[in-house]
Amino acid sequence: MSTVTLGLLQHACGASPAANHRKALALAERAARQGAGIICTPELYRTRYFCQTEDHAHFRLAEPIPGPGLRAWQRLARQFGVVVIVSLFERRASGLYHNTAAIIDAD
Repeated sequence: MSTVTLGLLQHACGASPAANHRKALALAERAARQGAGIICTPELYRTRYFCQTEDHAHFRLAEPIPGPGLRAWQRLARQFGVVVIVSLFERRASGLYHNTAAIIDAD
């Protein structure tokens, strides 16, 4: 039987989605270097968790798939040969949003 090491990322989110994104990528790189084969981000890792109430102001935080945020995770997965499970607030179409998990393989 083979063993797979999980890297479960955990970090406090600040007000800046870009800073939270950079922090999560750095933690994922560290986990990969320490032997993680599957890396999972926290739910909605780019923002403070806002899903307790529906506030239309949060819709501006949504990102498309594909998009620049996921491309960074694809590069990391390819570079380190890992699988990454990324939680994000997806803008699927105008007015259609999802709390989504994208699974990215190394290839």
